[in-house]
Amino acid sequence: MYYAQVSQQTHHPSRTIIVIGYGQVMATPSSVQLQIEVQTKGNHVQGPQQENAAIMNEVIQSLIALGIPREQIQTASYTITPLYNFEDGKQTFNGYEVVNAISVNVSDTNDLGLIIDTAVENGANRITNIQFKIDHTDAYYQQALSLALQNAQLKAKTIAETMHLPLQPLPVEIVEEQANTPTLYRSMAVSSGITPIEQGQIAIDATVRVKFQY
Repeated sequence: MYYAQVSQQTHHPSRTIIVIGYGQVMATPSSVQLQIEVQTKGNHVQGPQQENAAIMNEVIQSLIALGIPREQIQTASYTITPLYNFEDGKQTFNGYEVVNAISVNVSDTNDLGLIIDTAVENGANRITNIQFKIDHTDAYYQQALSLALQNAQLKAKTIAETMHLPLQPLPVEIVEEQANTPTLYRSMAVSSGITPIEQGQIAIDATVRVKFQY
């Protein structure tokens, strides 16, 4: 009587190393957007409204004179708000406030200080929402992603060598983590006669979670 020989194989559970890789690329802003506002007040709505319109027209014309195309200047908001004082639990009418805000897009970020000074000299009394931007963000992100993968591989190799583990060179899983909004690193500069605003640099980050077997 013959019996077939049954080979028995021992199955070892797969063992893994999971690492987080980080990559960052710094980029110089290619454009900037800012909001320029004119605020006026008066007892009757027509007065501050007309004054505001005249001042804002001067501001816009001065920006155009600097070489900013009119299509890069847009109205962001326009509000007329009644003002009140509150004393001893009583509400007293105190006139109207008119706020006209324009959004200005500038391709040459080096002119930002001059633009702000010019707008203020011509009647603007509030500058808000300065936002530096970069073109081709995806290209920078791809570079950051490549650095993140290299960082993950280096971490896994360091762990394996330190622990004397037979690390498999190819990962069994790669997960791209959610990308963060680019972060602006801005520095202030000392400038003579012009508002000192520096464009700084924008950081584009990438993060991956990578699993290796050993």
